[in-house]
Amino acid sequence: MIKVQNKPKGLPTKDDLLAFVGSQPGKVGAREIARHFGIKGGDRVGLKNMLRDLRDEGRVEQRRKRLHHPGQLPNVVMADIAERDRDGELIAVPTEWDEDAHGAPPKIRIHIPRRARPGEVAGVGDRALLRTQETADEGPIRHSGRIIKVIDRAKHRVIGIFREIPGGGGRLLPVDKKRLGQELLIAPDAASGAADGDLVAVDVSRHPRTGAASGRVKERLGSLKSERAVSLIAIHAHGIPHEFKRDALAEAEEAKPASLEHREDWRQVPLVTIDPIDAKDHDDAVHAIADTDPANPGGFIVTVAIADVAHYVRPHSALDREALLRGNSVYFPDRVVPMLPERISNDLCSLKPGVDRAALAVRMVVGADGRKRDHAFHRVMIRSAARLHYAQAQAAIDGRADEATEPLIPTILEPLYMAYAAIKRARDDRAPLDLDLPERKILLNPDGTVDRVTTPERLDAHRLIEEFMILANVAAAETLERAKVPLIYRVHDSPALEKVEGLREFLSTIGMSLPKGQVLRPANFNHILHRVKETEYEKLVNEVVLRSQAQAEYAAANYGHFGLNLRRYAHFTSPIRRYADLIVHRALIRAHRWGRDGLPDSTDPTALGEISARISASERRAMAAERETVDRLIAHFMVDRIGATFEGHISGATRAGLFVKLDETGADGFIPASTLGNEYFRYHEAEHALVGSVSGETHRLGDRVTVRLVEAAPVAGALRFELLSEGSHAKPARRSAREKGGRATHFQRGQGKHKPARRRPKR
Repeated sequence: MIKVQNKPKGLPTKDDLLAFVGSQPGKVGAREIARHFGIKGGDRVGLKNMLRDLRDEGRVEQRRKRLHHPGQLPNVVMADIAERDRDGELIAVPTEWDEDAHGAPPKIRIHIPRRARPGEVAGVGDRALLRTQETADEGPIRHSGRIIKVIDRAKHRVIGIFREIPGGGGRLLPVDKKRLGQELLIAPDAASGAADGDLVAVDVSRHPRTGAASGRVKERLGSLKSERAVSLIAIHAHGIPHEFKRDALAEAEEAKPASLEHREDWRQVPLVTIDPIDAKDHDDAVHAIADTDPANPGGFIVTVAIADVAHYVRPHSALDREALLRGNSVYFPDRVVPMLPERISNDLCSLKPGVDRAALAVRMVVGADGRKRDHAFHRVMIRSAARLHYAQAQAAIDGRADEATEPLIPTILEPLYMAYAAIKRARDDRAPLDLDLPERKILLNPDGTVDRVTTPERLDAHRLIEEFMILANVAAAETLERAKVPLIYRVHDSPALEKVEGLREFLSTIGMSLPKGQVLRPANFNHILHRVKETEYEKLVNEVVLRSQAQAEYAAANYGHFGLNLRRYAHFTSPIRRYADLIVHRALIRAHRWGRDGLPDSTDPTALGEISARISASERRAMAAERETVDRLIAHFMVDRIGATFEGHISGATRAGLFVKLDETGADGFIPASTLGNEYFRYHEAEHALVGSVSGETHRLGDRVTVRLVEAAPVAGALRFELLSEGSHAKPARRSAREKGGRATHFQRGQGKHKPARRRPKR
């Protein structure tokens, strides 16, 4: 024990202090030490002297008022996310570290909690506050950490288009809408060989005297000579992995077709695939037949077979690591970034007609009322009888069969549609959330330019496949729960109370209400949607109800699916493009003891919770990238139409202005509040409206408008409109209590931030 000279009465020894500092997981400073040891009054001066002595002796270090042992990571540390390892996990290093005294900074492997909040999901280049602990691992990384809060996003690097300047160097056009107009200057010696039109990553700096923004090209990401390369912007801006590692590609190429060994032979079952006309992979097939069991009159046997991806993508393999890193496939108008290499997704796991393919299948007994009475899973070998697309199948049922579908009508298509009619009855009784929000589809010319934007018709063929898949997903969740095998659920929480209250306030402005004092069900929202159908409020109410809903996600703990009104639900039907489905397949293999390619016995809910957080974040990343690419393509399409007028509706109202969605293309654009008129406008939150402070002129979510296109920025995917039509002049409803509290403020035109409308959540 170190001898303490002249230790004041009531103070702990230095060893006691060191032991306390090393044992605490949170903040440790003089205040925490004094509280723990009961040090008061004049003894606090002695404590400060002891701590100063310990720092001078090099026995403790202090960073931002936190004490810890030198050369060791404190329990809470500021760290920079430096890289991803080969398994796709984030690796961080402490922001401050004395390399001269302690050597290279320790690496920290980041673990994501089961239900990660937005502030707990980080990416490479971010700075975060971590809670760390030392692990028993013998490898080079001996610390793990969990994100307490992301402190700073990676803002030092900007993605943009390089434009050459005569004489050398260039300027950068940022791809981020928020940075529109904030061009960066690139000096000739900082261009790194970038050519005009290149997509580049630039490290930002500022001129020390003028403060003018400038930068240095750090990476050339590709050329954007045509719209065909527009998706590259989203891929790089969101950090979407798009090139497979060599070991994953090699593993895919070495894979051999599955054999019939340990499988049931279902090759005589006339299963068919029904997909979009442009689909490249076909991983689900369906079949239905009338049930001959006298105990189930009017019932059906419905079969859903899904490609057996788990046979080829084994746990901890190179393909598995790559699939987890990607989380899901990402679909752009001009390309697909697949979760798995084409050898797997478009070949071995594509249920091609007349070709033997391995599958997991569920055979479900459905009553005449459409309710599932029983089900059983099987590991099988199938041979698809036909490959159809939605419009083709629908046309055959509607009396317009072609050469391929004519012979399929009596034995395959009619039983499928009869089974769907029964299942639809059960679906209607269940009453899932029934939002009517059509989605747009971009059709490209051969050169990658936009041909037109369409809204595909929703056919019964689409609904048939959707309901069959939902039924199979429910069966998977039920089976795994009964077998007590951990799984990943697809969950959707009920709306937050604040969102419900906001919706209730809005509905009161149009003479409608939501019940109070009871648990809300999807049927409550459907009642509202039904009342406004084919009225002037239909589009408006659908938008507002959508915004009140939570976002669906993946989780290892089940809390049901509110939107589908289901108690348990798991994604089983597309393991080619979703990692969650692959986990469910492995869990089913483990539950039925079908082989050694199932979910490892060591996998527990905690591990699945972390995977769920990762793939939920990957899904959100993909949705944002897909949406932004569509916006950029449409902005390219609209460049030649600046000055033209369009019809549309207000899709968002904010303090900063109005968002407008055009009827013709579904394009989204912005009208700054500063251009609305010669008066101040007030944002009424409950009404989703901007209201003139003098005239009372009102521009409200859902209002029909005529606009003129003023500006199109293709790189950022941004459109700016001028409003040509007048707003309504009805007396605005009384402001809500929340607005009086300051949520809706009297502001000068053009101020505030804006956020585009959300799209339909994925189920």
